[in-house]
Amino acid sequence: MSAAAGGKPAAVGAVFAWPCRVYWEDTDAGGVVYHARYLHFLERARSEWFRASGIGQQRLREQEGLVFVVHRMELAFNAPARLDDLLSATVAIEDLRSASFSVRQQLLREPEPKALVEAKVRIACLDAQRFRPRPIPNHLLQEIAPA
Repeated sequence: MSAAAGGKPAAVGAVFAWPCRVYWEDTDAGGVVYHARYLHFLERARSEWFRASGIGQQRLREQEGLVFVVHRMELAFNAPARLDDLLSATVAIEDLRSASFSVRQQLLREPEPKALVEAKVRIACLDAQRFRPRPIPNHLLQEIAPA
């Protein structure tokens, strides 16, 4: 699994960006990123966005009895990423509801930000025990709401 390319996450306006690098394990024999690996980059960016917002997912599960899960995802594969590419995975809130929210994500190649992959992801808030929808607590809505 790929790790961040180094440095800290950068928030630019309402868009969060997380750097990542393409490694051998992400690619096929031709050095092109395997399509399912893009999901790893996007997931890590969402996890780091939560963390940068002060939201610890393990703490939420243990102390508040809730988890955030991917409910729906739409992807557009525009161009391939290749071995050793430096990428930036972005997260931006698109829609906020009482028990779910949508984020818009892009995977950009640096230094010329070309959108290789674009995603729209619906995240649902669930009760950690029953895995049934539940409202997002107000204090969390304030943390994830766009500024």
